[in-house]
Amino acid sequence: MPEDVSPPDSNLSPPLPFNKGGDTPHPSAPEARSSSPSRGEGDAAAIDGPAGTQAEMPLAPPAGMKPLSDAAAKVTLDDVYTKTDGTVFLNGIQALVRLPMVQIARDRAAGLNTACLITGYRGSPLGGYDLTLGKVKGRLAEQNIVFRPAVNEELAATALQGTQEAGLSPGVRHDGVFGIWYGKGPGADRTGDAFKHGNAMGSSAHGGVLCIVGDDHGAKSSTIPHQSEHTFAAATIPVLYPSSVHEFVRFGLIGIAMSRYSGCWVAMKTIADTVESTATVDLANERVDIVLPTQEQFAIPPDGLNYRWPDDRWSQDHRLQNYKAYAALAFARVNKIDRVVIDAPNARYGIVASGKCYEETREALSWLGIDQAMAEKIGLRLYKIGMPWPLEPHGVRDFAKGLEEILVVEERREMVENQIKQALFNVPSDTRARIVGKFDENDKPVFPLDAEMPAEGIAEILVSRLLKLDLPHETRKHLVEAIEIWHRRRKQLDKYLPPSLRTPHFCPGCPHNTGTRVPKGSRASAGIGCHFMASWMDRNTETFTQMGGEGANWLGVAPFTDEKHIFANIGDGTYFHSGALAIRQAVASGANVTYKILFNDAVAMTGGQMIDGKLTVPQLTHQVRSEGVKDIYVLSAHPEMYKQSDFAAGTILKARDAIDRVQEVLREVPGCSVMIYDQTCATELRRKRVRGQRPMPTERALINSAVCEGCGDCSVQSNCIAIEPLETEMGRK
Repeated sequence: MPEDVSPPDSNLSPPLPFNKGGDTPHPSAPEARSSSPSRGEGDAAAIDGPAGTQAEMPLAPPAGMKPLSDAAAKVTLDDVYTKTDGTVFLNGIQALVRLPMVQIARDRAAGLNTACLITGYRGSPLGGYDLTLGKVKGRLAEQNIVFRPAVNEELAATALQGTQEAGLSPGVRHDGVFGIWYGKGPGADRTGDAFKHGNAMGSSAHGGVLCIVGDDHGAKSSTIPHQSEHTFAAATIPVLYPSSVHEFVRFGLIGIAMSRYSGCWVAMKTIADTVESTATVDLANERVDIVLPTQEQFAIPPDGLNYRWPDDRWSQDHRLQNYKAYAALAFARVNKIDRVVIDAPNARYGIVASGKCYEETREALSWLGIDQAMAEKIGLRLYKIGMPWPLEPHGVRDFAKGLEEILVVEERREMVENQIKQALFNVPSDTRARIVGKFDENDKPVFPLDAEMPAEGIAEILVSRLLKLDLPHETRKHLVEAIEIWHRRRKQLDKYLPPSLRTPHFCPGCPHNTGTRVPKGSRASAGIGCHFMASWMDRNTETFTQMGGEGANWLGVAPFTDEKHIFANIGDGTYFHSGALAIRQAVASGANVTYKILFNDAVAMTGGQMIDGKLTVPQLTHQVRSEGVKDIYVLSAHPEMYKQSDFAAGTILKARDAIDRVQEVLREVPGCSVMIYDQTCATELRRKRVRGQRPMPTERALINSAVCEGCGDCSVQSNCIAIEPLETEMGRK
């Protein structure tokens, strides 16, 4: 290894004690080393049998390898859902699928006959959640867990309000029904009013609602970056933030219990770094000893805090504003959801972090070589926050005692920082520490408001703040050398640049290669979906909107411009989710716009799921006709599959190669028109061919290198990344 990229040298404390993944010991620590048999030490392993069943296949171990233990030989892929003791290796999605099963088991052990409804709308990082739930739907049903995807996130939340009303039904079969909502951050934003209504009405005593939200701080798979804590805070919904997959089930159980006790709905924030990670999880963490506050710790009013009927809106708001959120705080306090993780004697410097930032902070401490001994020399105290809103103030005040400064590490817009300032405002002077977060004491920027927080950035800022303290010489030397090593490492790694930067593009054979084309002289607007990528291709596709707002931005431009018409791209999944209302609005406005409904027969952007309901091309024609659209064209890769009588009257059916001429006609049509471009997602089509659900193609396109002139027009016309140059004796073809 080159010297410039070496880890801290022997003069520094080894960067071992603080690892990622909850509060488990670092893998290099002696207590963390396992003596369990290594993988492959046996004569049998579980595999998938026919139709997803589990089967056992004997395997001959390599020569000289010990056989598997009896326990290891019985391992199956179903262990992630069926095991109750020991450890399991699972990812974040599997942990979230496991969660309601564990809750049902806990309820049964407590003598409760409960059920669960899981509903929501997919979106990364939870894009695979509904797929995984669908695969184990039978197992869920056996435990009174109903999985029913929703048309959109807002209606899912309203359905979960109904789960808390189940006790009003004279035919109810359960003591209570708890609900799990799932959705992406923008889905939480659009659900705000439904969240407010559901939370005001409240949860039932043996029900509860947990809202699992997937945030994308860096907009890796979103049209804009987002975070959801502020959305839930606006609805007075407490927010839990597990820091790793190890905590998913534990925090989920705490959230449901908190919901039942406080009458609040409870949110649980996830991000790609936790959902898409895998870990060996100790199932002992699921045996959570949940404590309810005593009446002395929190005085619940005589009529309780849970859902009831009749119940007017003023009574609901009174309970929510004066009791329910404070009940959640009391619950958090007695269950120690927030806690001190490192506490040096005579501590004077504090760090506060939650979720992913907590894991990155531990990583930064590790790289800086700050072990327990070094933490004591510095006087360091670390506070891990599990519920960033509302922040439990008593724990913060205890944490802050004796500290000179508190460094608040959190992603994007501050949530915890302002609450800490509020909690420490009217307190004795020995508890009123200086707070540094997004800005320092001189109002200079510290942590960014618009970026994620990597460990290296945290380490840099932490050292700069610690060096302001009156530290022993050896401690200062240690920190300076550690950060210098970090700088040299970063400088060396920056030299290794990728040979090329790949811009996201349509898959080979993607229907959007054709469907997003517009005639010369026309423009299109984009929306949510794979076709969004047309906005950075040479497709005259400009601007984009939120999901379901496609084309509505043009309605605000049309009255004020001499431009006569635009095209608006919208996917079939988005149309079914909420986009149909945009078409209704366009018809009502009278604006000249052509909606190109890109019918892929799959929600490709989140992994290839089906639309959550029935939607066909003929149905689409009847629906948009009913909305008042007069001019409707269907362009299909296989027009022979349809009968004209299937479509709404007046619908014109053509092959997909007529797209240019059809668009030239429609841009001259006054008002709102619709072109349905019918071609299956290429990735889904390949999957179906492999599974025998679609015939293999009998024709192939061939570029003859002997006659190719190397002009590259084939790539321009097809917009396909599968066409690659070929070096020949006659030059590049």
